[in-house]
Parts: sequence; structure tokens; C-alpha cells
Amino acid sequence: MLKLEHLYKTFNPGTINQKVALSDLSLHLNPGDFVTVIGGNGAGKSTMLNAIAGVWAVDSGRIILDGQDVTALPEHKRANFIGRVFQDPMMGTAPNMQLEENLALAMRRGQRRGLGWGVTKAEREVYREKLKTLNLGLEDRMTVKVGLLSGGQRQALTLLMASLQKPKLLLLDEHTAALDPATAAKVLDLSDRIVAENQLTALMITHNMTDAIKHGNRLIMMNEGQIILDISGEEKKQLTKQMLMDKFAELAGTQVESDQVLLSK
Repeated sequence: MLKLEHLYKTFNPGTINQKVALSDLSLHLNPGDFVTVIGGNGAGKSTMLNAIAGVWAVDSGRIILDGQDVTALPEHKRANFIGRVFQDPMMGTAPNMQLEENLALAMRRGQRRGLGWGVTKAEREVYREKLKTLNLGLEDRMTVKVGLLSGGQRQALTLLMASLQKPKLLLLDEHTAALDPATAAKVLDLSDRIVAENQLTALMITHNMTDAIKHGNRLIMMNEGQIILDISGEEKKQLTKQMLMDKFAELAGTQVESDQVLLSK
């Protein structure tokens, strides 16, 4: 479903602020893969997601999505088949618009817009049923402005919006980092359910090693713009935080004493 082939990206080249963000990065995702991504600050995780989404162009390499080379495709055109949920609960929605209006925008992604009613009666019923699946009571608040929702409610809504058109790829960019632990756990469980029910291919960046181990069928670790570890299947199920830290020390050549140290590097 996704092929990243020999990606390179350097910011501020030729200056004292030069930063190599991606260095010969290659990654292949099969349809239905749910891949968690961990690594220290500056490892290249967000750069990789932004390159996939088309936020900025790579210096060289190719990005192929479902057989189509999208390397030169602008961000707004990639948005037709890529869903994304951001770390900030305030992103990804229109806060001054109602819940049902936000869902209508998501449902029409990639389609031509006309001058008909924004939300039809039939669509309203569809949205109500979709919101019921979140188990947050939002189906009774469809005319409430999204900006009045809590962070967890908003992330749940954004997840639903990102999956309405069943994107070819779902990008979860530390989407629980701004939430309290209990709310984050609920949003992660919802993420698992939405990915499974819609048979989506997903990439999820997280700074929580326990979450990276618990969720998804595959885990990759990045360091200095490269993938240094790629674990899936039974091997992933047997992982512990200590095993991950030991792997990082072995592969990156840096000894760490805790996961906090690793993830703040």
C-alpha cells in the first residue's frame, strides 16, 4: 500500500543550521498494516509523516501509494486519499462549525462542491449513527460547535472524520500526546477499532513505548533519519520496554537507562 524508496531530506542545507532529517529511508507497508513508530526527538518521525502527506518535498527518493507515484503530488491532492490526525486536538477540524458540518466536510473530501444544502436529512441520520459508535453521546450534540468539545472528544471526532472516506493511508501523528492518560487510552482503543473495522493501513507516531508495543501489528524505531529496527508478528508481541531500550543501545550505539531518556534524545 505504501512504498518509501531511498528518501533523503535535509533542512537548511549548506548553513550552520543544516539538519539531515531523512537519510536513505526506505519502508514498505502492506495493506492493513498498522505500524507504530518510535524514536527520539529529531529521529525523523514527523519528517517522514510530513513527507508522505506532502507537507514538504523530499530532496530525492520516491513515495508510492497504492501503486501511484505521489512524490511530486501537492499536499491538497494527496489529502484525497490520506487521512491524518494531529497531536493538537485543535487541528483537523473547523472549531466554529457544528459537528454535523465538520462531518459533512469530511464526507465530501475529494468531491466537487455545489450549492445544495450543506447537510441533508439523510446525511444527518448517517452522521448520527456514526457518532453513536464513539460512545461519547456526541450523536445528541450534532449542532454544537466543535470548539466546545473536550480534547478527547475532539480527537475521537477527528478520527471518525479521517476514516469516513476510508483513506488508503491513515497517519496518526502523536494524536494522544496532548491528552490525559485515561482519555489517551480511550482514543487509542478507538483508533484500533476504526483501523480494524475499516481495514485501513495506518502509521502511528508515539512517544509512549508501552503504547507502541501494545498497538498495531508492526513496530519500527527510527534514529538519525533511518529505520534501525523493524519488528512484527510474534516477535512484537513478546516485546518489553526493556528489550526495546536494549535494542536501541545495540543498534544506535548509545546506552540508555530509561525510556524517558531514549525518547527525549
